[in-house]
Amino acid sequence: MSDQPLVQMVKISKSFGTVQALKDVDFDVRHQEVMGLVGDNGAGKSTLIKILTGVYPPDSGEIYFEGKKVKISSPKDARDLGIETVYQDLALIPLMSISRNFFLGREPVKQVGPIRLLDKRKMDETVQEVLAEIGIRVRSPDEEVAILSGGERQSVAIGRAVYFGAKLLILDEPTSALSIRETHKVLDYILEAKERGLSIVFITHNIYHVYSVADRFTILEHGRKVAEFAKADVSAEEIIEIIRSGHKAATEGEERGPSG
Repeated sequence: MSDQPLVQMVKISKSFGTVQALKDVDFDVRHQEVMGLVGDNGAGKSTLIKILTGVYPPDSGEIYFEGKKVKISSPKDARDLGIETVYQDLALIPLMSISRNFFLGREPVKQVGPIRLLDKRKMDETVQEVLAEIGIRVRSPDEEVAILSGGERQSVAIGRAVYFGAKLLILDEPTSALSIRETHKVLDYILEAKERGLSIVFITHNIYHVYSVADRFTILEHGRKVAEFAKADVSAEEIIEIIRSGHKAATEGEERGPSG
């Protein structure tokens, strides 16, 4: 396995009008590791990831993927590189079937004479096989996503990313609003994805959830990277304290107002 990071973001800065969302942020993810990206609201986590996935262009800085400098100008560019994102709202369509959601935008077709038809049989069989491999059994791939639990929806989204050959899987608050039992299931899926060779960025407010599966942590505070740790070097409580201290310092600074 290469010592070179799978993805490396160097000196990334981004402003929205007068608001500096990111300032000279360095961020990297190694091969087959889970990176916890943490920080308070407004820390810059979402902006950093949206730059990596082509939603926003950076004002300055460089991105390298598999050792090569890349320009990611759209989510399609990111997906073509092998970067898949599972957002908090999952980007699943509730009234469509599990198999249609799984293949959304990449449906297999078969040729019948001059006509190209959706290969529904292949879709259904693939969905059942792929989800079974990561421990999810669906009653029928024809069922609407609306009847699935939050954890099951996460599993469909993660399974889809694994199946389509993602190299980097970005999970935005994957355990938000899940029960304890479902949270444990999703954390198991994350470890399963890592075992299959994926690198994972786990964005969350819940430090205890990410701490159980992450190899390293990057902490952002008000658009700056304030710390990076290997799991062996920091406890969950210490991470929480760093975030709280940064938030408290920023709040006190706002209350005092500009000096000089």
